[in-house]
Amino acid sequence: QVQLVESGGGLVQPGGSLRLSCTASRSIFSSVAMGWYRQAPGKQRELVASISRSSNTNYADFVKGRCIISRDNAKNTVYLQMNSLTPEDTAAYYCYYRTGAYDYWGQGTQVTVSS
Repeated sequence: QVQLVESGGGLVQPGGSLRLSCTASRSIFSSVAMGWYRQAPGKQRELVASISRSSNTNYADFVKGRCIISRDNAKNTVYLQMNSLTPEDTAAYYCYYRTGAYDYWGQGTQVTVSS
């Protein structure tokens, strides 16, 4: 079992930045990959970014150039730095921890981009 605690969401103006954090109860070395999905009201959950055990990163087209995913192995934490936010980025953001057999999910953190 892996517990994930997310933080860093909130209300931000268009053009602003946020850094999301996801801290795991287990060493992130045990994961195949970790990352973030998001889900806006009435829409399907979609991948935002992921980072593998070997620190290979993957980004959705809609955040390329605006977001950076990183990890701090000593803190068992993955970060998502989001810049140049737009109202279209408004969603609940969910962290996941992928093992070979199962995905663990956090409870989500809300990001609202509005003036």
